[in-house]
Amino acid sequence: MLCRMNIAEIVMQLADLVREPFDQGEFAFRMLEVYNAPKATLTKLRSGTQNKGEKPSDVLWSRKLYYRAAPVGKVAETLDQLRESKAAKTQKPRFLLATDGHEVAAYDTKTDDTCHCDFDKLNDCFDFFLPLAGIEKYEAVAENPADIKAAGRLAKLHDEIELHNPDWLVPEKRHVLNLFLTRILFCMFAEDTGGFDQDLFVKTISDHGGSDGEHLQDLLKRLFDVMNVPDDRRGEVPAHIRAFPYVNGGLFADSTEVPAFNRRAKRMLVEAAQLDWREINPDIFGSMIQAVVDTDMRGDLGMHYTSVPNIMKVLQPLFLMSLEEEFERARGHREERSLLRKLLTRISKIRVFDPACGSGNFLIIAYRELRSLEMRVFQRLDEIGGGQTTWREQSGVKLSNFYGIELADFAVETTKLSLWIAEYQMNQRFKSLFGEAPKSFPLREGGHIVCGNALRLDWLQVCPRPMKTVQKEKIFDLARVEKVHATEQVPDEEAEIFVVGNPQFEGAREQTKAQKDDMRHCMPDYEGVNSLDYVCCWFEKAAQFMQSTNSAAGFVATSSICQGQSVSLFWKQLRSRGVEIAFAHHPFKWRNNAKNNAAVSCIIVGLTLKSKAPKFLYDDVNRKRVNNISAYLTENEDVYVEKLMNPSDGRPELVLGNQAIDGGHLILSSDERDKLLIANPEIEAFLRPLLGNNDFFQGGRRYCIWVHDRDYPKANSIPELAERFRRVAEYRRTGGEVARSLVHIPYRFRYVHEAKDSILLIPRYTTERRFYLPVGMLDASVIVTDTVQVTYDPETFWFSILSSRLHVIWMTAVAGRLKTDPRYSNTLVYNTFPVPPLDASQKATLEGHAWSIISARESYPGKILDWLYDPDTMPQSLLDAHTELDDTLEKIYIGRAFKNDTERLEHLFKMYAEMTSVEQKEVLSA
Repeated sequence: MLCRMNIAEIVMQLADLVREPFDQGEFAFRMLEVYNAPKATLTKLRSGTQNKGEKPSDVLWSRKLYYRAAPVGKVAETLDQLRESKAAKTQKPRFLLATDGHEVAAYDTKTDDTCHCDFDKLNDCFDFFLPLAGIEKYEAVAENPADIKAAGRLAKLHDEIELHNPDWLVPEKRHVLNLFLTRILFCMFAEDTGGFDQDLFVKTISDHGGSDGEHLQDLLKRLFDVMNVPDDRRGEVPAHIRAFPYVNGGLFADSTEVPAFNRRAKRMLVEAAQLDWREINPDIFGSMIQAVVDTDMRGDLGMHYTSVPNIMKVLQPLFLMSLEEEFERARGHREERSLLRKLLTRISKIRVFDPACGSGNFLIIAYRELRSLEMRVFQRLDEIGGGQTTWREQSGVKLSNFYGIELADFAVETTKLSLWIAEYQMNQRFKSLFGEAPKSFPLREGGHIVCGNALRLDWLQVCPRPMKTVQKEKIFDLARVEKVHATEQVPDEEAEIFVVGNPQFEGAREQTKAQKDDMRHCMPDYEGVNSLDYVCCWFEKAAQFMQSTNSAAGFVATSSICQGQSVSLFWKQLRSRGVEIAFAHHPFKWRNNAKNNAAVSCIIVGLTLKSKAPKFLYDDVNRKRVNNISAYLTENEDVYVEKLMNPSDGRPELVLGNQAIDGGHLILSSDERDKLLIANPEIEAFLRPLLGNNDFFQGGRRYCIWVHDRDYPKANSIPELAERFRRVAEYRRTGGEVARSLVHIPYRFRYVHEAKDSILLIPRYTTERRFYLPVGMLDASVIVTDTVQVTYDPETFWFSILSSRLHVIWMTAVAGRLKTDPRYSNTLVYNTFPVPPLDASQKATLEGHAWSIISARESYPGKILDWLYDPDTMPQSLLDAHTELDDTLEKIYIGRAFKNDTERLEHLFKMYAEMTSVEQKEVLSA
């Protein structure tokens, strides 16, 4: 498996590669090395044992890359050849690549995207090939080599300061160091963007900081202090310090300590200041700077926190799309000027609040999008007004309209700084369009970012309801009946607050005691709160916030809150607050900024107070307008799948396998079985094959001692068995209440279920990666453990029903989770799965499909189920057998194949609602 790499390393190695003389035979291998392909794989590709290319000089790594050297000037034609080749269609490589050493052409078969560039500019296209390193391109869509280089320089400076100032390592100094670094960042950015005179900061620290950095501590302290004092109040200060402007905005308001410097620390500061800071992306840079001060995150300096496309999945449906639609409706309208001014007023009154803001990614992107739309409105007013409009002189989008809460002190400071940087950059864009822009300094009021626990703070105190000043009439003197005007503050009903963010996900089993306490504090009236994900608290707080404000919310969340028991435990209660789901994005993969964190399945959910407004469901491609969105994120009325103990349709009972509680003395490995049989062949009569969840998937072979009550005297007469029974009794005697109750039957499992003809097995745990749930049909001689669930002696057609895509879709929606993997439940999944009435002919057809699937598996002897059902290795014949089953079963359900998984799930929920309605009527009439 390819490893995630630091993107900066990829960029540098690609730059080295294109500087080398072009070798058409070696190029593909060198490029794969850059993207960290396994050495063993490269060896096999070089030898030809794993190279599936059509031509001797081709390099084709199945599912990854197909490379072909092109004749000079024929790069595009060669790429077309690769796209049409049989090898590309059968081996399904992610990338097709052709080059003649002068030009490069590539095609991404997954995204239908192409890349064309000069050979010596290949490193500029590093992000196109990132999936080769296990990094999907949406994760790095806004990556900027300048951000990576800057973060690296700051990391070195940070480490050197801590090394030279060991007394600053105590927690009490953390805020001071964080604030110091934030101020340094601001100064470096300001001198490259016109806020300071060109190179003012780097020249000052170079010339006046001392050759060994011995004067830097005092110099920086004086610089920080003077930037908080207006020019006319500075008194007598040296010219090189007076040259720095009054900054305001609160960044330099507190007079704090500055660390000491040595020669090395000074050099690192100068080198960092010499970078060009103009192109820094504030939305990405903030999270990278967090990595600078958190050494546990250093490995992810090139991997940013929340990508812009994923942030837009929240912002667009929450409010940006509405603004765009209002803009389009105004264009060409007879009252266009008035409508555009009304839109500008609306934009100026929008508040954006992120109660889990991290380094401010959501706030920064929201600010930039609002400013961009505002500028487009200004441009349109210019067009219809002949360039005479004065509306653009002052932007209505203020940083003071942006609010956040963050637990980490440094993230709070970087968010404020990043917002100022974003404001400067948008002002420069404003100037390029209209020839004027607000002055950089003094800074205006910044964003309202609070350091604290969002689940303990009153959100209305952090982001209060917007107010406005209105005139009121009041009789001042009754004798003269003189009216005077006064003002009062009243709620601004036109102002909108949008709550956004990517709060922390933490499953019930992973939560700390403090997080458990937060949940009980935040959700005191929720039953089963200890089973919910930590992220649910932000939804509850948002629902409370909406009761007192004109607001809506949109959050990224783990998929699990809309699956399994969380739906009935959480959403029923949340909806009682009077909120509903306004929009939702179906599950997609998301990586956060934790080091080496695996991708998790995420959703995006928007909340509003109940209304008749249309709702929208999104996937990666489409938007669907619907009347209602259920808690399972389907187009259904509100329905909650509850545990069902006894379904009324006569389906076979699904139960847990047998539980031993034996201390391991009744269970044997293959070697232990062989040794017992050598010692006494009579033991074979008391041995049975044993199968658990891992055995089922991994092909393991185990056995168990299985003795019926009537056979105990004979079994106990065999010394080897009698000794094992003695050990079982001893183990149970010292165990819990259940174990002690079994002391008198040391030769038996706790449960002794057996089949007469066959066993249908369903694993209790599977992986979310599998497209189908592997189901087993076992011989009656097999004993199964309680790590699987089974039904004894069922009709064979049930194998097909449980092996279908429909069943997997249902399980994925309603099952609980072990981390991100489904946990199968007889009462929550199996008993509730809607199955239509089947006639004898349909059952016979489904039975035939069951044997086809079993036959397809058996045609790969020696291959374990884990391999057979891995999406990367699943044989085509087995996939075809399942697909043919799906076609047949879906025609039974709706008369045709379903269009997609969404339609499958929506239909199943309709059937479930009908099924439970019938069962409730039967209960009432009984």
